[in-house]
Amino acid sequence: MLFAGLYLVALGVGGIKGSLPPHGAEQFDEHTRQGRKQRSTFFNYYVFCLSCGALIAVTFVVWIEDNKGWQWGFGIATAAILISIPIFLLGSGKYRIKIPAGSPITTIVKVLVAAIYKWWISRTRNNAIENISRTPSMTTEASEEEGNTGRNEESRTSTEDLKFLNRALEPLPTPRWLHCTVNQVENVKLVIKIIPIFMSTIMLNCCLAQLSTFSIQQAATMDTKIGSLRIPPASLPVFPVLFIMILAPVYNHIVIPISRRLTNNEMGITHLQRIGTGLVLSIIAMATAALVEMKRKKLAVQSGLMNSTQPLPITFLWVALQYLFLGSADLFTLAGMMDFFFTEAPFSMRSLATSLSWVSLAMGYYLSSVLVELVNGVTGTFRHTPWLYGSHLNHYHLERFYWFMCILSGLNFLHYLFWAQRYNYKTSSGPANHKKIQMRNEIQEA
Repeated sequence: MLFAGLYLVALGVGGIKGSLPPHGAEQFDEHTRQGRKQRSTFFNYYVFCLSCGALIAVTFVVWIEDNKGWQWGFGIATAAILISIPIFLLGSGKYRIKIPAGSPITTIVKVLVAAIYKWWISRTRNNAIENISRTPSMTTEASEEEGNTGRNEESRTSTEDLKFLNRALEPLPTPRWLHCTVNQVENVKLVIKIIPIFMSTIMLNCCLAQLSTFSIQQAATMDTKIGSLRIPPASLPVFPVLFIMILAPVYNHIVIPISRRLTNNEMGITHLQRIGTGLVLSIIAMATAALVEMKRKKLAVQSGLMNSTQPLPITFLWVALQYLFLGSADLFTLAGMMDFFFTEAPFSMRSLATSLSWVSLAMGYYLSSVLVELVNGVTGTFRHTPWLYGSHLNHYHLERFYWFMCILSGLNFLHYLFWAQRYNYKTSSGPANHKKIQMRNEIQEA
């Protein structure tokens, strides 16, 4: 029953987090400068609202669970979800809703299969077929599957990027279901181009996984009192949450206006610069975590408490330092990722692209578990005791693991720079371009 409930929660959260950000962003007119600014503000405050929920979870709900019972904590969460549903439905009469038209995953698979299939045909057919001109068909007619989606995107011509996918447009005999339009192929190219950026963010989320594992164990060995108030170690994530709640409005109302004047960019700093800032902060966070752990273990040795369950004479607020850096990294990168994926993805694939932000989070947490097992396996081969094994946290070599994470984050940042410097932003649609798109669509419909 417990695992069934957990998997149902995962299913529900996956649906909400995958659809709510693009639904909210689509309420703003992307063809105007003001609309694009409002959309960026929406993503900032979306992360702010997530932090508000997290603040309640790690303070009030944790206190209820510790003092009244876990059933009360689960009951409060259930009641909160039930209350949110009618509140959300109150706006249903005013929402701008994108009508579903086909599956973006189906389009991606179709283009990839068509390109591979026609490449295989071109290698097996006789010379007459092989000498057919490989110039892609320049038709921009939308297929029936594109439906209303085709009316919201500008008809495009084939580009030279990812040339292999252009094979899907070759005039070779193929089944009808493998027929691809130029728009479909170019849309798939846009999604593939953002995949390296998505892959570069997994390491950041791997670092975030440490906040709910080793960092809490560190705090549990330290003095968790603030004055006469004892703070539960499970409530330690309140620090990055509070920092995000402070930083989000400051970033939106102070940092962005100033950076707009300095860079003459309507976004202040570009999406990729924002993601990169978060990755740099994650490197600093891991270095800070390693230094704090070295200080904690040194004090444990000096005070003779290496094997004791007695709290060390050091405040747990030292651990909060790494939380602050990772919290700010999360704000920069998560909001930047959602805005970047939404802006750069084709209209028909925005929900899929925005969901990559949460896929990165899940993969980062899985990677964290893999790294722990890998580190223990390798270090256990060369040493009698693995780095992350022992009867007490003081016997761990956690500082070495943090330095290892810091090095991996640095290498990941170099990998990110490689792709970010080569990425070309999709041309934004201004008012004039929007009129041109409308005119072309009217001509096509006629």
